[in-house]
Amino acid sequence: MCRFVLYLGPPITLDLLTTRPAYSIIHQSYKSRMRVEPLNGDGFGVAWYVRSISPEPAVFRSIQPAWNNLNLRHLARVTRSPAILAHVRAATPGMGVSEANCHPFTAGTLAFMHNGAVPEFARLKRQFQQRLSDEAYSQTQGSTDSEHVFALFRDHLARLDKRDSTETMALALERTIAETAEMARSIATPRNALLNLAVSDGQRAVVSRYATGESEGPSLYYHVGKKYTCTDGVCHMVDADEEHHAAIVASEPLTEEASWRLVPPNHMVLVDPDQSVDLRPIC
Repeated sequence: MCRFVLYLGPPITLDLLTTRPAYSIIHQSYKSRMRVEPLNGDGFGVAWYVRSISPEPAVFRSIQPAWNNLNLRHLARVTRSPAILAHVRAATPGMGVSEANCHPFTAGTLAFMHNGAVPEFARLKRQFQQRLSDEAYSQTQGSTDSEHVFALFRDHLARLDKRDSTETMALALERTIAETAEMARSIATPRNALLNLAVSDGQRAVVSRYATGESEGPSLYYHVGKKYTCTDGVCHMVDADEEHHAAIVASEPLTEEASWRLVPPNHMVLVDPDQSVDLRPIC
């Protein structure tokens, strides 16, 4: 299992997610509060968007533990973005620890992260690949279940009209989850598919909390407000009235604020370009 965080809103420096909060993504890499095993030390990655320069995200990934990478700390302190995805990895047994296997994965304008696992992926890998288009298959560089799920998502998205719509992105992700769950059931594995997936194009995002079987799956929370900031070492979200101008979706809360909301099992969070948030069940 892994931990991740996604932010959309007014531009902030990366350190407001990665290092400065009490339970930042770096803190979660060595002392996760909501995993039985608190370590997530098999690499990390950050993707961020600067759309005035390019619609495609920049990415920094490493196989080093996040807590031990000084480059991340220096980069995060001076890099500002309105759309950020950060991930710390606990590799599934059998999945190699390499930079190509670190999240977030990117393709064109999309960035993608996964917390969870496709059960017995070694048995399913060929079935996954046979379902992929030539383009999606050729763009897959690593060996993880996560990157193959991302490839499957891109194919579903490509088949839909209005690809620059949050609703379309949500539909493609829902179809990806359904197809992945179907493949898992086809091998009659007793293990659950755990599919906390996050995808963004830098303007909108969709994040799922999903598990097959009786499992509730890994935790997922969201937090909305007018502005997310850190003052005197304390990070917090400025309250919103009716309009939401900043949204965070994370595996676990970054702060002690009571306004973090738990995403129910088998639901997804949709974040529109105006940072309005919709929570809906996954059918």
